[in-house]
Amino acid sequence: MTVISSRDRTIALIALAATIASGILISLHVNPVILFVVTAVALAMLASMVGSATEQLGGKLGPGATGVLQSALGNLPELFICIFALRQGLVTVVQSALIGSILANSLLVLGLAFLVGGLKNGTQKFGKQQPRMIASLMLLAVSALMIPTLAHELHTPAGRHPETMSIVAAIVLLLVFLSSIPVSLKGGALTPSDCEPEARTHAVWPVGLSVGTLLFAGIGAALVSDWFVEALKPAIQILHLSEAFTGLVVVAIAGNAVENVVGIQLAVKNQMDFAVSVILNSSLQVALGLIPALVILSLFLGGAHLTLVLTPLLIAVLALSAIVTTVIVYDGESIWLEGAALVGLYIIIAASFWWG
Repeated sequence: MTVISSRDRTIALIALAATIASGILISLHVNPVILFVVTAVALAMLASMVGSATEQLGGKLGPGATGVLQSALGNLPELFICIFALRQGLVTVVQSALIGSILANSLLVLGLAFLVGGLKNGTQKFGKQQPRMIASLMLLAVSALMIPTLAHELHTPAGRHPETMSIVAAIVLLLVFLSSIPVSLKGGALTPSDCEPEARTHAVWPVGLSVGTLLFAGIGAALVSDWFVEALKPAIQILHLSEAFTGLVVVAIAGNAVENVVGIQLAVKNQMDFAVSVILNSSLQVALGLIPALVILSLFLGGAHLTLVLTPLLIAVLALSAIVTTVIVYDGESIWLEGAALVGLYIIIAASFWWG
């Protein structure tokens, strides 16, 4: 018998209502701020639907396939946002949103998971091997993302070829990402295969429902992303927000927050192995998969080309995030105070981009 949780039903209804409302509002040419808010809500709900449907579909094939599907499909809404934003020439928004996605997962979501989980359960322990593997890959990915910027800022000969350097780094990262797929399929260190059965959403959806949900969420995300980006520029001007802050905080959270609430819920249930894996893998997928894929795709989109030459502050906070996260997860246990510190660091970083 098909069992759909009340949470999934609620999210689907909100996503459908917000998507329809977005279409109506765009046709009526309403205030860009209203359209911006409604489309952001729609994108958040659609992102959550993609995550649930992907997990349900992967659950039919095993934990390894679930990890691969989540890597391939989990960032669809964010991918569409970045594609449409690049076609509008909003390179700063895209760069900030991609880095912001990593920061939101590694600092905000992980911090909230440690905070609320620690307050409820005290000191929480989780397996060391998997988080260490993910954290190590994340450090390597961040290092690769930093090199084009360092070459540019240090005025080296390579710094005069930012696009070529970005393409080289993107290809290498994608090769590492592809190399990780066989490990995931075998249920290796990148797959939360040893987590408790209760940690997973019950795989009770029929394949047709999972595929249909993915199709609806994918098509909806493509449409709403276009409308979201159309409202983005005027909304930024009306609200007096900088492009950097909008990308780093607003766009990143719209594309990730609801989907990753599951990590916080798992921490409250003291299922920390799966919680830490879900949260850290989300950041790793962006760094190894989404960012390099967009660098390559931007060459063929007809808009602005995305390069990995970022602002010094973006590079600095990205490096700090990777280092702090690695240090905190390396001992295999967490307390609420570590979570509070991670959330505090995220707030300080967000504030530093308020003015641009």
